[in-house]
Amino acid sequence: MATIRQYLQARLIDQLHLAISPVVLGQGEHLLGGLDLRALGYTCTKHTPGSRAAAHVFLQKQKV
Repeated sequence: MATIRQYLQARLIDQLHLAISPVVLGQGEHLLGGLDLRALGYTCTKHTPGSRAAAHVFLQKQKV
């Protein structure tokens, strides 16, 4: 998780597909907590419910 956060903060990810399932292991870790994705240049391009996941979220870096 920390690696993904570092790549997002450095704006090195062009597209990200997250399959979200409500499972907490141990204390859990917030992937996007504290990140201002809009300020970093990311937008949510698609958000759909899934059959095997609670949701699928697609993030994409805005073109400059």
